[in-house]
This record gives sequence, C-alpha cells and structure tokens, in this order.
Amino acid sequence: MSGFGNVLVIGSGGVGKSTLIRKVLGSDVNERGGGLTHEVHVYESLSVPYRVIDAGDLSGGFLARRAGVRAVKRWSRTNALDGNADNDINVIWYCIEGKSRKLIRQQVSELARATDVWYSVPIIVVITKSYAELEREENVAIVREACNHRRRLKRNVRAIIPVVADTYQLSSTTFVPPSGLPELLEATDELMPEGVRAVKTDIEAFTLKRRRAVARSIVAASTAAGVTVGAVPIPISDALILTPIETAEVNALATLYGIGKGSSSKKLLNTILEVGTVSTAAKAAISALKAVPGINVAASVINAAIAGSIVAAIGEATMRVFERIYVGEKTLDDTEWVKRALESSLSKDFIARGTKVLGKLSGVSAGKDQKADIAGLLVGAFSRKSGESDE
Repeated sequence: MSGFGNVLVIGSGGVGKSTLIRKVLGSDVNERGGGLTHEVHVYESLSVPYRVIDAGDLSGGFLARRAGVRAVKRWSRTNALDGNADNDINVIWYCIEGKSRKLIRQQVSELARATDVWYSVPIIVVITKSYAELEREENVAIVREACNHRRRLKRNVRAIIPVVADTYQLSSTTFVPPSGLPELLEATDELMPEGVRAVKTDIEAFTLKRRRAVARSIVAASTAAGVTVGAVPIPISDALILTPIETAEVNALATLYGIGKGSSSKKLLNTILEVGTVSTAAKAAISALKAVPGINVAASVINAAIAGSIVAAIGEATMRVFERIYVGEKTLDDTEWVKRALESSLSKDFIARGTKVLGKLSGVSAGKDQKADIAGLLVGAFSRKSGESDE
C-alpha cells in the first residue's frame, strides 16, 4: 500500500452519515477538521488504507453546494501542500434515507448536481436507515432506475447498498439488526486505485473484525430483549419462552455471515435453536442457575438474568460457529460439531459466568433502567475473545 485513498461522503443532514462512518471504520477511528474550514471533517482509521471525508450537505441549494465543493477542494490543496500525494477523491458515498421512499428520485437528482465536479469518480449509493427489509430490494430498484435515466450516473454508480448502521429498536423485545456495513467496506475497497487498495488478507481481516462487532451488537440487543421477557412474573421452567428472540438472533447472525437458505443451512439453524430452547442442556442450565446457593436477589431479577444468560450464551456461541464457517474452517454440514459447541456454551462455564453476574445483582430491581444494566453485565460476562475454544 503506497498511501491513503479518499472517500467523499455526501448526504443531507439527518441521513445518518456520522453514524455510518464510525460504524464502518470501527472503534479506532480518528476525526480531525480539514484545517481551513469547519465544513470538512476527515475520518481515518489505522485499520483501513483510506480516509473518509464528510463535506456536509452538498445536495442542497446552489450556494450550499458551492460552499461544500470549495471546502473539499481547499482540503485537497492543503493536503497537497503538506506533502501528501494522496489528495484526490477516489470514491463517493452518496447517502439517501431509506425511510423516505417518495423522495428517492428527488435525492438521485440531487446526487447528479452534487457530484458533477467529480465527473468520473465512481459512486456508491448508500441507502441508510433501511429498516424495512421487504422494501430494500424495491428501494435499490428505484435508485437504479432513476440513475439509468442520467448518462453520467448510469456510468458512475457502481453499487447500491442498503445499510442499517446501528441496531434500531422497534420495541423492548424486537429490533432491526445492523446490516450492509461489511458489504459497503468491500465494495469501496474494490473501487480504490490499485496503489491504495488494501492487501486482500488485510481487508478480509478488517471486514471480519467489523462483522464481529456487528454480531456483538446483535447479541447485545437480543440479550436485552431476553432480560425483558424473563422479568415478567411467569416462572421460567425452560427456554421455550425465548424461542422468538433466539430465532431472530440466530437469523440475524446467519444473514450477517452469509449463511444461505438451503437445506443444509436450515438444518444448521434448527440444530442451534433446538439446543438453545428445548434441549436437555438448556433446561439443565436454567435449573443450575436457579439453584445457585447464597444469592440474595429478587425472583424477577433472577428470571431476567437467567433468560438473558441463555440468549447471550447462545448468541456468542452461534457467532463463533458462523465465523468459523465463514472463514472456511467448518462447513454447514458439521452439525454434530455445532451441537457440541452450543451445548458446551450452556455447560459449567455458563454456570460460572451466570453465577458471577447474579452475585452482582443483590438489591437490584427489574425496572427499565436496571434491565439495561443486567443486559450489559451479561453481555460482558459471556463475550469471549476470538481465540477461545468452541469445542
């Protein structure tokens, strides 16, 4: 890699650009101003070979668009004066909001105006806040059809990617998981000039790391939902009550790791859900936590913690299983190994981690704020480093 590539992000205010940038680049992202104007914000990460430049809203009126373009050009000149050769815009992310379907064609028209000074730069249209999964393909088709009526956009728009940058909570027990982030990263890298494109193994390692981060957010949201369900005044005798939550969790993780919908995939998913809901291992895990001696915790809190523990443990184990399938270490047909890995997640180690959390909950109620605290403790307790064994 000889230098940095530059990604220009364009989109109106409120479309979710800042969240998108931080979620794509990860926790080690560094933000700095452009040096000459407050309108340009430059984001860099040590993990990827390009910087992301947010120039504000270039899709508005003429004056705002001209000011934004000038800000980007000033940044480019300043970068060159500082001795950096990598000052060209290589890829454009144009963000439009998926919730505003009626405005998509209008936003494509604004895209044409906002990017006319970068005549030949490849464009990725990012459809942010794509919460309605059934509408994603339709939105992509609308964008594609609108771009096809404009010669330059038809040539320059290389990808259209629906994205949910962060977990979107629909209710206390349902949510829309993040999606599209690794695909956006991979598409961007493919469009970079050869000299700044990441080494294949580097970009694969980084996208795997980003998938893992997204997976953990799915597990965290699912765990919070499990805590909420468990806190209801109904005795938890088995994990069957958690079936809808675990099903949503496992399906979201399967989508993230590209687990298909064929017969082998269905058998794999069914194996995971059976272990997490109706298996002897799940029932034994619940009984063991209920029988932990010396725990002075309200019954509703115990139930909430147990339910959340099951969801967290199954989520973490599923994430590791899917990751090993994703990198080619295992296959969809290794169901016996999968069953052992999932059952292992509900064994002695599960009891030890769950007991540790219960020991921290003395005097805690199961109110709304406390549920979030319980879920946070459980996610921390059941998270494992990537090198830990699944056997």
